Amino acid sequence: MPLFADAWTTNSFEMSLLAATAFGLLGIALLALGFKVFEWITPKLNVEEELIKGNTAVAIMVGALLLGISLIVVRAIGG
Repeated sequence: MPLFADAWTTNSFEMSLLAATAFGLLGIALLALGFKVFEWITPKLNVEEELIKGNTAVAIMVGALLLGISLIVVRAIGG
């Protein structure tokens, strides 16, 4: 008999899948909230308009912002 025969039962797999989905949705919601807070504290910067105009600096800034918020969310959720 294998050592971990009962480690991957249907119940534990379903619970793991449910937990991954819940934490994934929570992470996406927190990322969106972080972006909205950024838009709120920078009222003179219209991100969508600048991106449509092709402003590369704003695109890099938004990318860095989202990566930074993602790192914070990962540490907050993951512990």
